[in-house]
Amino acid sequence: MRHSLAAAACLIASSLLTPLACAKGGAAGDSPASEGGDKSQVKSMPSEPAPPLEAGQAEAIFAGGCFWCMEKPFDVLDGVLATTSGYTDGYIDKPAYYDVARGGTGHTEAIRVVYDPEQITYARLLEVFWHNIDPTQANGQFCDKGTMYRSGIYTSDPAEKAMARASKQAVAEELGAEVVTEIRDKSTFWVAEEYHQDFYDKEPVHYAMYRKGCGRDARLKALWGDAAGG
Repeated sequence: MRHSLAAAACLIASSLLTPLACAKGGAAGDSPASEGGDKSQVKSMPSEPAPPLEAGQAEAIFAGGCFWCMEKPFDVLDGVLATTSGYTDGYIDKPAYYDVARGGTGHTEAIRVVYDPEQITYARLLEVFWHNIDPTQANGQFCDKGTMYRSGIYTSDPAEKAMARASKQAVAEELGAEVVTEIRDKSTFWVAEEYHQDFYDKEPVHYAMYRKGCGRDARLKALWGDAAGG
């Protein structure tokens, strides 16, 4: 059933002139070459570094598979000022979507959460992060396979790293399973192409089809029960 839904999502998504579910792998394939639509009209531009933070702001960098699916859970939180989809932890500068999607840059799809630490804590952001991923799945998330979809927490300082490690241990104990999510020092966060930003809001029908076809919500519910994100 999951595979047939993923295929249906790809067929519906192919009417858009942006990389959609078929670009995300799963039943339809793990390569941008499997996309529907006219790729000549899809813009995959070199990215730029995220802008500096303003006074009183902090940031958290998380990777949880498809970055489309990771923005909304944070956008609804009081104290979160902005979320941005992008790429991090790779080994080339200015990566573009298709380069990342082919697995040739070492990057992972990630989000940057800019927040007010006076209103929301890093610990709370970690809690939301865990409840929106499958931390037991290596080399991908849900139907999306490949290192570009690996889960990760990218920390800014020793205090964040200590909190991340403590939360990872707590999650492993709660689930009774090995947690493979990586914890690494933060590196440059590259902002993804504009059509990826707030995708859940720009294309809600296609976004919903993608989530369902990828089996994301079903797996989150199985892992986290009533605490599952979405």
